[in-house]
Amino acid sequence: MSEINFYTAGASLAAKTSLGVAELEIIYQLECSGEVFYNLLADRVGNADAAALLRKNAIEEKGHARRVARAIEIKLGHEWTPTPDLEKILDIPLPDTVDAAMFLAVVQGEINGDAGYQMWADAESNEEVARLLRLNGREETIHAGRAQQVADILAR
Repeated sequence: MSEINFYTAGASLAAKTSLGVAELEIIYQLECSGEVFYNLLADRVGNADAAALLRKNAIEEKGHARRVARAIEIKLGHEWTPTPDLEKILDIPLPDTVDAAMFLAVVQGEINGDAGYQMWADAESNEEVARLLRLNGREETIHAGRAQQVADILAR
């Protein structure tokens, strides 16, 4: 079996209709890796304005990870510290250069991320965990908007 990467880890959550601690731990690692994903894109985009938009998304991804960590603690009922394996950044295969078309896929991924977070929040019995999930979801849509701006800049 091939090693899990940023994309396959995300895909592994697609069929999940609710989240337990194990799924939240995957999301934690994805959100931590999302910070690196956006910084890698910013490094490759070749446009200062586009890179600035991507770096804003990167910063917020780390905030998403902190919210997910809090949701895990609520579910567990005690403090949670990620294992060294969960602290590892997932492999993020990217081309050396990126173009507008790639950002259209990023836009869709972020829109799907919001939909997933909202669905999981709807299935969540703990109101605070649901609130944290909804906040992350709403910010995914903001990320989609920024990725769309990047696509528009690169298409010029």
